[in-house]
Amino acid sequence: MLSLEMLGCYSSMPGSQSYPPLLKWFYPQRGDFIAFVSNLKSRRALREVVAAFKAHSDFPAESLASPAFVPGIAWSDQLSFWREGYAAVMVTGTAFHRYRYWHSALDTPEKVCYPEMARVVDGLAKTLAALAG
Repeated sequence: MLSLEMLGCYSSMPGSQSYPPLLKWFYPQRGDFIAFVSNLKSRRALREVVAAFKAHSDFPAESLASPAFVPGIAWSDQLSFWREGYAAVMVTGTAFHRYRYWHSALDTPEKVCYPEMARVVDGLAKTLAALAG
């Protein structure tokens, strides 16, 4: 299962990306990438999805397999699948770690970065086609 969570916000400004504690030392400080996130049980699916995405898209991508207790890891629809034992990966622009309007009344269409989002969606479509064979 792929959970698509906030795909439309990107920024190449230094410091535009934040993280849960400790992760900032391992990931970019610019919010100009898409993140693929899984729990530890779904890490094989994570590796397969990320490899396929990178083979079919030049859009910057980062990945993380983490325990679900890390803040933000289990805050989307993939959690229900994990609870039932299914492999699931969240594809995300990292929500409030990058986008201050996340889930607010100020989250309006003109703030979406449409060209970048289109590149991600195109890469995901090609990824799914490749994984489906």
